[in-house]
Amino acid sequence: MLLEAGTKAPEFALPDKDGNLVRLSDFLGKKVVLYFYPRDNTPGCTRQACAFAGAYSQFEALGAVVIGVSKDSAASHQKFAEKYELPFILLSDPELQAIQAYGVWQEKKLYGKVSMGVVRTTYVIDEQGAIEKVMPKVKPDTNAQEILDYLRG
Repeated sequence: MLLEAGTKAPEFALPDKDGNLVRLSDFLGKKVVLYFYPRDNTPGCTRQACAFAGAYSQFEALGAVVIGVSKDSAASHQKFAEKYELPFILLSDPELQAIQAYGVWQEKKLYGKVSMGVVRTTYVIDEQGAIEKVMPKVKPDTNAQEILDYLRG
């Protein structure tokens, strides 16, 4: 189950691509765009990441922090970020700490097979650490722009 707007965003402490521990509470006082995606270097995830990268200065101008989370390793994130020049934070969650806390680890059907995986979901978290907006099943190509439009009101 995805979390609902108005609830407190679960705290987490996860390593970024350089192995530094990043906590959600580090960003109190700022808006956080927290997006969960299935995997580095897959077509949809790459397009989504590149869209966030392309719009990064606009997010910065709005005072928003962009954080991408997947269960890939920090080393995988590092290669992904270098390859596509991703300027935002990528967090590694192989133990599914945040992925499960935010309800994005769900059954997925692909070609008739059912497996568990990360459902592409974006949360906007307000300056006080509460979930302001939930965007389930986002489209990789339009997600960054939709969030910018939302943040601009």
